[in-house]
Formats: sequence, C-alpha cells, structure tokens
Amino acid sequence: MYNSFKFWFRKKECHKKTMLTISQVSERTGLTPYTIRYYEKIGVLQEPNRRNGRTRIYTESEVSYIQCLIRLKKLGLSLEEITEFTRDGCVLDKIQKGEEVANFTPALHIRIEILEKHLVELESKRQELECMISLANEKIALYQKLTKTI
Repeated sequence: MYNSFKFWFRKKECHKKTMLTISQVSERTGLTPYTIRYYEKIGVLQEPNRRNGRTRIYTESEVSYIQCLIRLKKLGLSLEEITEFTRDGCVLDKIQKGEEVANFTPALHIRIEILEKHLVELESKRQELECMISLANEKIALYQKLTKTI
C-alpha cells in the first residue's frame, strides 16, 4: 500500500542522522532560510532542534518532510490547508513504521476532503482556461483571416 504514495515521499532511503543547517536545507529544498523560518513560525513546520541553543539543525527526515510540504504547495494548496493536511505529521511515514492505519482514519478523511475540495477548484480553473484558450484561438483565426484579405 505504501508504494503507491511514493509521489509524496520520494526519498525514503534509510536516513542517517546527518544534521543539516538551515542554509544546507535551503540549498537542498530550494526554499529560502526566511521561508523555512516563516513555516516554523506559523506552525506548518515544527521548530527544529538547535545546536548549542542557537543554530537550527535538521535531520534528513525533516528535509523529506519539507519536500512533502513543497509538493503540497505546488499542488496549489494554501498554507492554511497545508497546516490542516499535515496536522498529524507524516502519517505515511508512521504507517510505514508499523502503526495501524486505523489510528489515522480521521486524519486520512481530512486529507481526502482537502484534496477533493482542491480538485473541484482545479477543475473550475481548467474550464476557465479552456474558455480563454478557445477565445484566443478564435481571435487568432479571425486575425489570420483578415491578414489574408489584405
């Protein structure tokens, strides 16, 4: 069952306990350090451990989680939706580690609801785009016809 979810968590190799700085995480994820700190501030991302009480340090697992957040953002989900979606953490990771799927039924239903709602919005946008494309094609055809009469 877990294999069908590789889209969300592409790097599921055995994670070493490598500790990364915010700059290294930024380089790996493409997010700016400011964005990473902002995600922590608003609760989308848990605040990481700190080295000597100051420097943020991240594990490979946290980097994978950030990459999951990025994929959710690319889907077009708002930060509010992402926060709700990830409220229970990395459910797929927990299931892979042996926790019962039944423990996450409410969380999975919330995720389904968020994605279904978002899909309806995407379908609506697709219809709008199809209308705009059709109108643009009509205008191009009209202008091409006009240029041939000159």
